[in-house]
Amino acid sequence: MALSTHSTNDHTQTAPARRADRGLIGAVAIVVCGIAGYLLFPDNLALLTHIISTMLLVLAIDLVTGYCGVATLGHAALFGAGAYGSGIAAAHFGITEPLTMTLVGLVCGAIAGLISGIVVLRAHGLAQLVLSIAVIHLFQEAANKASAWTGGSDGLSGIMPDAIFGRFEFDLFGHTAYVYGVALLLVTFVLLRILVRSPFGMLARGVKEDPVRVAAMGASVRSVLIRMYVISGAVAGLGGALSAISTQVVGLDSLSFTLSAESLVMLVLGGTGSLYGAMVGTVVFMFFEDTVSAANPFHWLTIVGVLLIAVVLFAPKGLYGTAAAYFERRSRVRKGRAAA
Repeated sequence: MALSTHSTNDHTQTAPARRADRGLIGAVAIVVCGIAGYLLFPDNLALLTHIISTMLLVLAIDLVTGYCGVATLGHAALFGAGAYGSGIAAAHFGITEPLTMTLVGLVCGAIAGLISGIVVLRAHGLAQLVLSIAVIHLFQEAANKASAWTGGSDGLSGIMPDAIFGRFEFDLFGHTAYVYGVALLLVTFVLLRILVRSPFGMLARGVKEDPVRVAAMGASVRSVLIRMYVISGAVAGLGGALSAISTQVVGLDSLSFTLSAESLVMLVLGGTGSLYGAMVGTVVFMFFEDTVSAANPFHWLTIVGVLLIAVVLFAPKGLYGTAAAYFERRSRVRKGRAAA
């Protein structure tokens, strides 16, 4: 009897510890991959920084789509709001301190998330998708018309960020921008990991699974979704700010429907409802796209399409989601055999 109680206590104590270990593994993986990228691809740091900024956008989409079940194809509006906010602060107001520029991008993304969420969340299903597409087109047209502030179709230039802490200059090779991007991704991942494991994160999952039951429990479904949309906008705004700081230019493509659609594809490729899936999908898609387009500039879209079809057919939970499910099944089988 004592042995049984001891075994049960061990089991109940290992679940939170296992979740903490997974979060630590994710943080360590970001650091290790960041160092590996710096050493293995010293001539492609601009591409790696671009991947990190896009990864932040995909993580933002995962918060509302993967965790809350909100269909959206307009999240680039939040990314672009962060990029333009950061760029305008530098080009027109002389706010060139990188951390402050990043904070401005975060705030602009959060505000755009609030506005977008209020509009998009008034509908459901297909109508929700249509509203999200309408929102991104409105944001893009507004940026195009406000050419005195945004540069219009020519893009916003004149963004000259200062050295970080007054010591680390943003060089042409992208070393500082890449290290800054890795640090930003690491901090964001840790905070989002805490968020999705918090009671609010669990409530968001409940809204996705059964909003009627959540409402019956006394929680406001709309309030949960709006708050998650604001948080998602802040994360997307970070990605936009990083893009503006690293490239020192902001164009209308940062508000494009294409960027939204591709980011959603990256999320599906890696697996929804998982921070790891969002990051894996972004890396795989963008590296595959870059490699294939360089090898075959005429038919690379066809090859990318074949990859996506194969993943959807044979790994419907995404690359990370399918792999995680496979190893979880194997772990249960081994435990069952050990118990027998």
